This record gives sequence, structure tokens and C-alpha cells, in this order.
Amino acid sequence: MTRSKADTPAMKAIILAGGSGRRLYPVTLTVNKHLLPIYNKPMIYYPLSLVMLMGIREVLLVVNPQDLQDFQRLFGDGSHLGMRIAYTVQPEPRGLAEGLVLGAEFLAGAPVCYVLGDNVFFGHALPDLLREARRTVEQEGGALVFGYPVKDPQRFGVVEFDETGRVRSLEEKPEHPKSNFAVVGLYLYDAEAPAIARTVRPSARNELEITEVNRAYLRRGRLRVRLLGRGFAWFDAGTHDSFLEAGEFVATIERRTGTMIGCIEEIAFLNGWIGREDLRRLARPLENTEYGRYLLELAER
Repeated sequence: MTRSKADTPAMKAIILAGGSGRRLYPVTLTVNKHLLPIYNKPMIYYPLSLVMLMGIREVLLVVNPQDLQDFQRLFGDGSHLGMRIAYTVQPEPRGLAEGLVLGAEFLAGAPVCYVLGDNVFFGHALPDLLREARRTVEQEGGALVFGYPVKDPQRFGVVEFDETGRVRSLEEKPEHPKSNFAVVGLYLYDAEAPAIARTVRPSARNELEITEVNRAYLRRGRLRVRLLGRGFAWFDAGTHDSFLEAGEFVATIERRTGTMIGCIEEIAFLNGWIGREDLRRLARPLENTEYGRYLLELAER
């Protein structure tokens, strides 16, 4: 049943920024991986910029207890960006689906954009695609996820399609994948997601798998999958190789185009959430850096 926008609260976002970061050991033995730099910005800027491009202003960061103060120093309450940024602690990493349970009170019945904090996306048409996906879930409910072709699907959740293009199955890190389409770390859910996540039981890996949430929507006939093909780039920056590849990609695009990827102050300004003087004020402490000069130039255009 199609819902009117008046019946559905505006979508909020949850960014999962906890976990142990084991795949990046020994670098992450003392530093949360989401605070490591992808080229010239902390990794966490990239998923935050993604939800900002969707027009979402209320965001919850799910973080480790020992990292809470670091994230609060970085973002505060988000008011400098015209946003509301809140925090909740994940006492220990128990799987991706747990963030939906921890964020239930924050969501308060709103649909959610659920993003993994180590995922980096890029594409010219990406903002339009994301805003349309948001409208679909807000108005029609259900879940919407994205598939991306990869050469190593064993590392990811994998989606299989039938001959008509409908979703046939979802598997988490299968030994023998039924397709090469990975489900990326960006999920849009209606208000049922926290309740569904509460029913998820630990897997053989002893984790609460996000794939089980997606399977629940699939069983209900409420799962949509949009494919990100050529023209889009996606990095799961949680391994040393992919972390390096993401940084090199961002550096190449920024050097060649003169525009930044994942610049949260720029997006807040272009969204109309902050004014020109606000942008100058945010840039001045950074004016001796390339990042600060970029913001100042933007403010003077």
C-alpha cells in the first residue's frame, strides 16, 4: 500500500562506526578505523556526506565506548552543519544488524538510511539516485538495497536474481556465490526494521547479520534491489588494499576536477542548511590547509 508523505516521518540515518577494525590491524589497535584518513578527510566523512546528499539532517552514530569522545569532538551535536547528530554506544561488536536495535529510540518510528561507516561511494548521478530511493521507501515502505558487481563476492552479502530480474536469494559471505553482485553497505528501511532486527539470531559466525534483516523483507515481498553499474564507484574500505584504493581514487578525482568528495561543510552550504558566513567561520581555523582554502573559495563564489 502506497503511503503519502504526510503519513510517514522524514527519514533519519544511522551510521555504524563501531566494531573492532580487525581487518586493518595493527593500524586499528589504537585508532578507530572510521577516524583514519581516506586521502584528506576522516573515513567517517564519506558516509556522513552520503546521507547529507539525500537531504537527511538527523543522524545517529553507533560507536565503541572508548571512541565516543573522539567522535563528539569531531562532530559535536551537528548544529554547525545545520544538522542533529546524536550518539549511542555499542558495548561490543555483535554484528551489523545490532545498530538498528540500538537506534530504535532515536528513530522513533521513522524510516532509516542505514550506512556502514567504512563504505565510500561516488557517481555523478548518485545524489539523484539516492533521493529517489529515499522517496520510494518513505512513500511505499519496505526495504531498498543496492547491488554492485565485484570479482570477489565471497567477501560480501550476495544477491541472486532470477531470469526476470527479481531477487531469488540473499547469502552472507557464501563459499560458492550464486552471482557476482555484492550488497553494498547502504540500506534503506521502513519503520519495521528495528523490530525485524530484534528477531535476528546469531549466525555461525556468532554475529547478528544484516543479511537476515534483508531476507525478512524478501520473504514479505518487500525488498527492492537497485544495481549500481558503470558510472558508480564503491569501496568497502575495511581492508588494507581497499583502504588504499579508496584514498587513491578520491585523490585522483579531486586533483583532476578541483572539487572535493565527501566535503560535509560544502554539502551543508549547498543544501541551504548553513549560510555563507557560517561557511567562512568554519573555514577560517583551517585556512592554512587545502581543505580550508577550498571552503573559503566556495564561500566567495
